[in-house]
Amino acid sequence: MMDNIKDKKYHQMALNKVRALMKTKPSKDSEEGQELEMLITLIEAYEAIHVPMHPSDPIAYLAYKMEQDNLKQVDLIPFIGDKTKVSKIMNRKQELSVLMIRRLSEGLNIPLSFLIPMGV
Repeated sequence: MMDNIKDKKYHQMALNKVRALMKTKPSKDSEEGQELEMLITLIEAYEAIHVPMHPSDPIAYLAYKMEQDNLKQVDLIPFIGDKTKVSKIMNRKQELSVLMIRRLSEGLNIPLSFLIPMGV
């Protein structure tokens, strides 16, 4: 069982093992399920340090941040506006305003550059 990811080679090995384990759909209590959880944690830690995220799509990053922080769309209402506005933003039917970007950055601790679309 892998207990550390030292470099790209080990990172790839861990990703391959996760894919294989996910195909078996192990229960969380099983040895395989615990190994899967441990590998995911190791991969996330390695990627946080060695695989920098280059933001290019503020909505994709916002969706990623929501997933990482276990947020729902309703949690974005204080930063974006009502439920309808949040839905429009997340479905790319409306763009983030400067005020929304500022509120999201401050409220969710997101760098401003991650919320400004590329080419702006």
